[in-house]
Parts: sequence; C-alpha cells; structure tokens
Amino acid sequence: MGLPRLVCAFFLAACCCCRRVTGVPGEDKQPTPTPDVVEVEVGHTAYLKCGPPQHSSVNFSHVDWFLIHKERQIPIFRVRQGRGQNEPGEYEHRLSLEGPGDALSLSQVTPHDERVFLCKSKRPRLQDHYIELQVYKAPEEPTIQANAVGIHVDRQELGEVATCVGRNGYPIPQVIWYKNGRPLQEEENRVQIQSSQIVESSGLYTLQSVLKAQLVKEDKDAQFYCELNYRLPSGNHMKESKEVTVPVFYPAEKVWVEVEPEGLLKEGDHVKIRCLTDGNPQPDFTINKQNPNTGEIEEETTDENGILVLEPAQRQHSGLYQCQSLDLETMITLSSDSQELLVNYVSDIRVNPAAPEAQEGDSLTLTCEAESNQDLEFEWLRDKTGQLLGKGPDLQLNNVKREAGGQYLCMASVPSVPGLNRTQLVSVGIFGSPWMALKEKKVWVQENAVLNLSCEASGHPRPTISWNVNASATEWNPDPQTAVSTLNVLVTPELLETGAECTASNSEGSNTTTIILKLVTLTTLTPDFRQTTGLGTSTVSPHTRANSTSTEKKLPQPESKGVVIVAVIVCILVLAVLGATLYFFYKKGKLPCGRSGKQEMERNTSI
Repeated sequence: MGLPRLVCAFFLAACCCCRRVTGVPGEDKQPTPTPDVVEVEVGHTAYLKCGPPQHSSVNFSHVDWFLIHKERQIPIFRVRQGRGQNEPGEYEHRLSLEGPGDALSLSQVTPHDERVFLCKSKRPRLQDHYIELQVYKAPEEPTIQANAVGIHVDRQELGEVATCVGRNGYPIPQVIWYKNGRPLQEEENRVQIQSSQIVESSGLYTLQSVLKAQLVKEDKDAQFYCELNYRLPSGNHMKESKEVTVPVFYPAEKVWVEVEPEGLLKEGDHVKIRCLTDGNPQPDFTINKQNPNTGEIEEETTDENGILVLEPAQRQHSGLYQCQSLDLETMITLSSDSQELLVNYVSDIRVNPAAPEAQEGDSLTLTCEAESNQDLEFEWLRDKTGQLLGKGPDLQLNNVKREAGGQYLCMASVPSVPGLNRTQLVSVGIFGSPWMALKEKKVWVQENAVLNLSCEASGHPRPTISWNVNASATEWNPDPQTAVSTLNVLVTPELLETGAECTASNSEGSNTTTIILKLVTLTTLTPDFRQTTGLGTSTVSPHTRANSTSTEKKLPQPESKGVVIVAVIVCILVLAVLGATLYFFYKKGKLPCGRSGKQEMERNTSI
C-alpha cells in the first residue's frame, strides 16, 4: 500500500473520531451532561444501560426511558415492579427489557437511531443518566469510472480524470485519490477534488468524488484509484477501488518506420511496413519508397489501417522506405529517416545440359547455376531416395550404368538466411532397351470376369507399351523414363489358354512381360483365398525389375495358399465319408471285429 497511503489513512482515522452533531438533520439538541457513548453497526442490536456499572446488581423497579428530541423528553419505555412496557411510537416494537430492569435492547438499529436517550430511575433513586447512540455502516466497495474520452495535454482547463462512488456508508466516509500509489492533494491549477453526498431513504450516505487534473505526456500509463476510509466499532478501516488509466493525448515529436517480421527477410515472406510516432493518438501516415531507377519518391498503397502489406515479398520490394505524418491538431508534418528494406532471393535454377543423356560406360557432367544477392551453396541429390551425391555447382558422373538413369535434384541455398533455397529437377537418360518391372506373373481369375492388367517398363528413350490382346488400354508416365499401361479385359477360354503379353519398345530395343492366367472355380474359393490371390485384378509389381539380357532368370512364383486350403478341405470331406461308411457296416453286423471276426475273414479268404 505504501507509506504515503498509511500516513493518510491514520490522518483520516483521527478525523473520524471527531463526531458530527448527533440527531437527525435539522434537529436542535439540548445541552446535556456528558453522556455515555454506545457504538453499534447498522442492523445490529444496541444495549442501553441505566446508570454506571456499580449499579448493575441493583433491582430497578421504577424506571422511565425517554428520547431527547428538540429539547423535549419523549417517553419510549417504562419499568414497573421489574416488568417493562413499551410506549406507543416509533420504538414501540424494537425495545425490550434486559437484566434486572436497568438495561434496554434496541434491535435492528438504523442511522435514524443515532440520538440521545435519557433514563430516570425512582426506585432506586438515581441521578438522570444520558446515553448517546452512535451508528456505523461500512460503505460498499468503491466503484471507479475513468474518462474514456481522454485528456489533451495542451488544454488549459483541468480535465476530468475519473469518478469514484462509495454507496451506503454511515457516517460519510473520507476519500483519498492516488496516482501510481501516491496520494494526491488539491493543488491550484493542477489537481482538484470535488466530492458530494446523497442521503438515501435508509439514512445511509452515497459519496461521489470527481478527480480533475492537468495531465502531462508522462501520465499516459499512470494508474489512478480511490480509497474510502471509514470507522466501525471495531476500529478504522479502508476499501480501495480498482486501478484505471486515462487516455492522454499529446502531439508527436518524431516518426519512424517499423518492419515486421524483424531480422533477415526472404522472397515469399509475409511482410508488413507500418509507421509509428511518439504521439497519441497516432496521426495519418503516408508511406513512400524511393524509385531505384529515377531516385524519385513514390507513395505506396496501404490498407485501411495504414499498413503496407507485401505478400508475398519479392526482390523488387527491396529499397528505401520513408514515413510521413500529419498531425491534424497542430497541422505539423513530420518525416522519418529512410529505412532500407532488403528482400533476399535466389533466382530460378538452371541445369546444364537441360536434358542430359549418355550411353552406358560414358561420363557425364551436370552444372547447376543460380543468382542471389547472398553467397550460395549447391547440393546434388537423387530425387527418389534423397541420397546426397555431392556439393558444389558441378556433379560428375563417370562410367555410368543403366541404373544411373532417372531424376536428379539440384538445391541452391543461402546459409545466412534460413529457409531461403530453390530446387530444380533434371532427368538423366542412359540409352538402353526397356526394363520390365517383371518378366512373368501368375494371376488367379474367374471365367467371364473383367480384369485390369497392369504393365510397367522404363528406359531411355521412354518406351511405349503394346498388348497381344485386343482390348482397351490406357497408358500414363509417372516420370520422364517410365511408362505404365493398364489393360481392361474380359476373361475368356481363349485368354485363359494364351495368357497376356505386354511389350515395351524404344529405339534401343524391346522387352516383354508374360501374364499367366489360372482359372479357379468360384464355389471352392474362400474370401481369404480370393484376397490372397488377388482374384479379379493383376498389377505387375514395380519393386523388382528384370532386364532383357540372356542371363535373366524368371522370378519364382510362390504356390497359392488358397490351393492348399482347398486340398485340405477335400481330404477332410473324403475321410468323413469313409468313416461314416465303415460305421454303417459295423452297426449292421456286416463288418466283423475282434479275434473271431479276424479268423472268419481269414477263412473266407482261404476259400
């Protein structure tokens, strides 16, 4: 809370001890002997004793209680023979007798009960005794409302900073204003505090305090709040409002350019250029760029927020940028220093030769070229595998084999600018006859089913594929040296007998894949068998390749698991029929068993 706030709190607490004139507003209070003071909170019960403590053990049999009002004594309660009786009036239902007749309890105390009460005792005969009832009520948590319009530092009159309201307190609490934790005191032409209060129908007070001040530029982030100090029978207390800030307006003294994101920029980035000043509010801006060819300043087009958006950023966006602001309050124009924007780039990559090709055993050199405003690094990779083949702009391939054919990737990157790189694919062709994905393939099919047979081949020049079956075929090329053909065909007896062949041809030669069709009866098939054999479709796998040389071996075809399953089922059925037959003859007595049966069989055999 801070030492200044504690000092003020103690000061106001001391002030709270100075009570206001008792009685309701407008009442004249008659001079009385020094009364006893009884303190109570609103809503609680007050206890009024008739006489000093030394008489607490005496039985009071004849006592009269009065309310002092405009120098008149108004009877409110009486005690006769130790029994109490209310007098008609405002206290008729809230007073009750306590103890041996020397005390009254006043329930549900309100601010209107803050008065002087008189006790007159005849038996025992005592001096008249006066009691002053003082009532207290803590105010609600203070609310604060800041000036949302704002205050201009150039205005001569004091600006309204905030309004603080403390509701339903009694008596009126004291208010203290704070700025950045320090209490504010009224100061001519600098700080003014205007407070007023409203008396509610309940008798409680609502306090409203307005802080006015002459603010300066340094107050743009100042935190203001108010504090209510009040007293209860338990002692001094306080409540604080929340902190608020007030918009402070002041003219700009300088303007500058801000670029987002910070750091090194590259082509493709999302770049924003905005203007800022040290004034508030921000004035209108224009963003200018110097033409690199003519040197003239040209105004750029900004969005509705005055921001120049470069998306994506390009190398031509590099250059000198400048902001200009116009303060409509002072009509003063300010210009920023020029700021250079550099968009780093890598140009499109060129590979020489553009379409490299060679015979097996030859050597081949690939060269990668690119331009950039930064130092470049080059890397060569195999496209499909990502294998790093070398660094530098040149890639040397010596004694090339057929396997060296395919696509290569050149990457040009700028190490000093993370993420800035470009790549270029180049297809290397090694002359040779086509390579087939497989030389032979067995496919289990159903008669009259429609099949999609697939055939894949690669080579340089890229081969074309033909079929020995008259049917509809489609061909596509996954890369510059590969062809894939798909044949849609109906399974006929003739096709089962001849099978299907696809032939890949280029200027260097040709090669063939044979597809053997095996017929399976549908009634003997299980779902697992159809799934295992791929019934109804055929695709020549591209993972195992066979060339066209004389030493080529046919790939072994594994026996189908479905055939084994069918054979096992047939054997089980045969054994079941045989067992049932033997059991039938045994039950009819026609199948001899045991030793006698064996002898009978031998006898019959000998005959």
